[in-house]
Amino acid sequence: MATLRRSLKREQPSAEERAQLEARLSAPQPGLIPARGQRPHGEQLDLMEEMLVELSASVVRLRDDAEVPRAVADYLKGENLPPKLRLAPRDDLRDLPWDSQPLLEVAEGIAEEPDTASLTGAFAGIAETGTLMMASGPEAPITLNFLPENHIVVLRASQVVGAYEEAWTRLRQRYGSGVMPRAVNMITGPSRTGDIEQTIQLGAHGPRRLHVILVEDGDAAGGSDRDERQA
Repeated sequence: MATLRRSLKREQPSAEERAQLEARLSAPQPGLIPARGQRPHGEQLDLMEEMLVELSASVVRLRDDAEVPRAVADYLKGENLPPKLRLAPRDDLRDLPWDSQPLLEVAEGIAEEPDTASLTGAFAGIAETGTLMMASGPEAPITLNFLPENHIVVLRASQVVGAYEEAWTRLRQRYGSGVMPRAVNMITGPSRTGDIEQTIQLGAHGPRRLHVILVEDGDAAGGSDRDERQA
């Protein structure tokens, strides 16, 4: 620790400063939340879909998890993609009825160079900007978020919140004083850049397409712990 302090050229905070910092971290004050982030939850779901479409993502809404494999197969077929999928190694995704789609080849694990499509969950969906909060971990390799050109995300209605502050509150509640995820990524639409002649190009630094499967999970007002175990 002494070596670290010397390399950063700063001392550790005093006991008083540390107490102030810990108090501020334990009771963070929310910023100014726009009106669209304070809508009722049902309207938040509609706003999430609206914002995703505005960001050049595609969305399909389902009533049940059992419909997910068919929706994935339909998406791949509609985009003229091979029926192959790299799946995040999570029980809730693994246990979906993939055998209902015998032509779909499903493999688990980190993304590899030939992979064209990945399927992951999300920690939260933030309606005010259509942003997906992704928390990394053994069941959520971040390569699945960025390497394949097609990223498919299963987002449950209970995971959609109005504002960023709510998403961060859920993250703190989920991990408490334990080990936080190594990475928290915010994904707002497909990868894009305007560096070349200020013309928007999709897929420059990540997926060219983002497809969100929004599933009603019977808990439209609160957070589901099922997906939060991913990180």
